[in-house]
Amino acid sequence: MSYKALATDYDGTIATEGKVSETTYSALKHWQQTGRSLILVTGRRLDNLYDVFPQAKSFDCIVAENGALLSLPIIGEEKLLGSPPPNSLIEALQQRQVEPLRVGRGIISTEIPHDTTVIEVIKELGLAWQISYNKGAVMLLPEGVDKDFGLRTALNEMNLSPDEVVAVGDGENDLPLLKLGGLSVSVNNAVPVLKEASDWVMTKSCGDGVVELIEKLL
Repeated sequence: MSYKALATDYDGTIATEGKVSETTYSALKHWQQTGRSLILVTGRRLDNLYDVFPQAKSFDCIVAENGALLSLPIIGEEKLLGSPPPNSLIEALQQRQVEPLRVGRGIISTEIPHDTTVIEVIKELGLAWQISYNKGAVMLLPEGVDKDFGLRTALNEMNLSPDEVVAVGDGENDLPLLKLGGLSVSVNNAVPVLKEASDWVMTKSCGDGVVELIEKLL
């Protein structure tokens, strides 16, 4: 099948230690120049993403905050897809001295081992929120909001079907992303559970693995 879009994670996928190499970015642009779409699906906040990777603004679509925020950079449109973090949750986590504690428009994130505290607080407050893992990171989101939900919304905006998408990632939170795509791919540094769920596993890691994927597809 000729795929029309590449939906890729950021950290550990196109980025190595938070940075995208020139070689990787050139391969992504080459994919886009063939008339296909680039979709970035990341757990990062949008402002933080642009700080480390301003070239993200050239992507056709960005699903940020692990599915909670949709951005169409070319036309400057942004849309919150879930509920904003309630003050009661933020304050309770601060009182429990959960650090680091990063608050986005639709996401709260921290790190292991604070997941136990987070689960306790969500239960105590009776909130319909869930946690998602990305290696050492712990993300809090409204129930039903994940990379599958965010990408489905993006594809509806772009008039694309999931079968037309190649999805690539490296972490546990990328599992819903890969399950949605018509072709699921892991870079070589991906966690074992993601590799097991993938149609293809690249021989190279991070950005080099994405370059390998694009070369194979084209």
